[in-house]
Amino acid sequence: MDRDTATPEACLLVVDDEPNIRELLSASLRFVGFRVTSAANGADALAAVAKERPDLVVLDVMLPDISGFAVVRRLREAAGGSGAEHLPVLFLTAKDGVDDKIGGLTAGGDDYVTKPFSLEELIARIRAILRRTGAPTGEGRLVAGDLELDPVGHQVLRGGRPVSLSPTEFKLLAYLMTHADRVVSKMQILEHVWAYDFGGDVSIVESYISYVRRKVDSGADGAVKLIHTVRGIGYVLRRPQS
Repeated sequence: MDRDTATPEACLLVVDDEPNIRELLSASLRFVGFRVTSAANGADALAAVAKERPDLVVLDVMLPDISGFAVVRRLREAAGGSGAEHLPVLFLTAKDGVDDKIGGLTAGGDDYVTKPFSLEELIARIRAILRRTGAPTGEGRLVAGDLELDPVGHQVLRGGRPVSLSPTEFKLLAYLMTHADRVVSKMQILEHVWAYDFGGDVSIVESYISYVRRKVDSGADGAVKLIHTVRGIGYVLRRPQS
């Protein structure tokens, strides 16, 4: 593993089993101002996250020991409140189908870049993820009934109980709560949460609404359902009537 000692824009972990790609990415990302640690397999990636506490992981899906998807699942499961459950991940893969992209994001990633890729696009995607998964500035705690979201502490509570969300799920819920009682379209959500689209395919929004709803609504016994589908239009988070 290697590490840049310069003052970083952010600290990144690059995981790829191909030495040429790993070294090119590491050097390029250092050149534009990031500090970079690298790993060649899933086991080393898990160890590096525990040691280095990166701000974002650039993670190849096809690794020699375990898949990138499995690495992310282990990170989420082993987080135990340490903050790793909120660690942003950008997947690298040779597969470029929409189903593959959705599968990668479903596994817990925040973005998906296919090989071959341009370094300019990769750097732009990394910075976009860091912007949207970082703690929002100038925003106070959001409240809707017994649902609370703290953007600074990156914490969600439902009925006083913590709700564990991935960075993208957190961003989606924050967007819905910021626009509480207003219907937002799938395309609006796609634009504000992901900052780009999948060729107009909004199925990723439907999937993530389902994940957030399961954790926030279905996981709250006897609680009022807050997230609603407005057929043909989009979604709305309705605050309970007092």
